[in-house]
Amino acid sequence: MATVELRFSALPEHVRTARLVAAAVARRAGVDEAVLDEVRLAVGEACTRAVGLHQMVGITAPVKVSLIEEEKQFSIEVGDEAPRSVPGDRASGAGSGDGEVEAEEDEMGLAVISGLVDDVEVSAGEHGGLIRMTWPTTPPAAVLP
Repeated sequence: MATVELRFSALPEHVRTARLVAAAVARRAGVDEAVLDEVRLAVGEACTRAVGLHQMVGITAPVKVSLIEEEKQFSIEVGDEAPRSVPGDRASGAGSGDGEVEAEEDEMGLAVISGLVDDVEVSAGEHGGLIRMTWPTTPPAAVLP
């Protein structure tokens, strides 16, 4: 199992780099060329979401991306360190409407990812969240002498 790990400051300008690296590693791992645009878009959405969560909460830790090449599949994990609370846990007051808008944007991002990736797992807790996306790979064609 080969793994490439990428960590970047939670800044929007680094999302493009993460997309390019993910597409290059996916191509090398054997992900079908026709799916590479979906890989780029899904990674972009997941990284943009993680950056937004870090910025919203004021976390300075980097966003983590793991590109994992396994037998017959390629997975990408995008992790953030933004704690999630139980709904209704937040104190109400000025700005609570902003939280609702951010929650809707978060759900929209997850919906886009789910539409792009057949095999996606999302987990979140008090120590952050993780989105794991998986695509099938095809072994490289054998070169005949």
